[in-house]
Amino acid sequence: MEFFKIRKDIPFMKNAVAFNAISFITFLAAVFFLFSRGLHLSVEFTGGTLMEVSYSQPADLNVVRDQIAKLGLNDVQVQNFGTARDVMIRMPAVKGQSSAQQSEQVLTALKTMDPNVQLRRTEFVGPQVGDELAADGLKALAFVVIGIMIYLAMRFEWKFAVAAIIANLHDVIIILGFFAFFQWEFSLPVLAAVLAVLGYSVNESVVIFDRIRENFRRYRKMDTVEIIDNAITSTISRTIITHGCTQLMVLSMLLFGGATLHYFALALTIGICFGIYSSVFVAAAIAMWLGIQREDLIKTPVKAPGDPDDENSGAVV
Repeated sequence: MEFFKIRKDIPFMKNAVAFNAISFITFLAAVFFLFSRGLHLSVEFTGGTLMEVSYSQPADLNVVRDQIAKLGLNDVQVQNFGTARDVMIRMPAVKGQSSAQQSEQVLTALKTMDPNVQLRRTEFVGPQVGDELAADGLKALAFVVIGIMIYLAMRFEWKFAVAAIIANLHDVIIILGFFAFFQWEFSLPVLAAVLAVLGYSVNESVVIFDRIRENFRRYRKMDTVEIIDNAITSTISRTIITHGCTQLMVLSMLLFGGATLHYFALALTIGICFGIYSSVFVAAAIAMWLGIQREDLIKTPVKAPGDPDDENSGAVV
């Protein structure tokens, strides 16, 4: 299925140096903000107080957030759990105030809005739990990166694996750089979005790499640059369909998903945009600069001594 068919190949690799220079500068800026400002970690990572309250009727989460914000508490997560009448509240730890004092203060504020609100439970999530979650998140990211490299090296060639991993890590660091620069809250849903972007980005790279391998078999007179330009041009229609449909879904979560899904959808939006960019201008260009060639992907069968020459025989992948 194609929306349109481009008759002439677009010379993407002609501007590869300029676009990769932009990528390198953006990458360095993201790394700088990560080290200078750091990530604004959520309660899951830093520790804090968790409360569960119950209302006699469906609760308005926006009103609950506004009521808690009047207490001067920032970065409070408010969401439903179980039913629309049950609300879970996560609050960061406050210096000089115990978890019991904090929960009592919040409950008092909520009772001014609805005297029938009941406290189900309250507990303190210590920073030790946050450290474990952070360590598990880093392990998950490392396993994903290693798995992608092994998969691409087995399916294509090690040069493609290196190019794809550099491009994918480029996407991840830039997403984190955005969160560090704007000090958006980095939570477990955002971490899940970052891991999803890794898989999404590598899928786009695989599509382009697969077309490059196919073009090496089909067009014997084209050089590597022409092969890559043709591969990217021929997959543009597919890219528009898949990424456009995905972005529509993510955009609906961003606009209508509320505060709970806001940063999750925001991370996916940034990742999708940079995933397309990196697959075309970063991954393909790095593979080209690493010297990918026809012989890397198409192996000629070794002839046994005495076998007759067959110049018309096709190459075996």
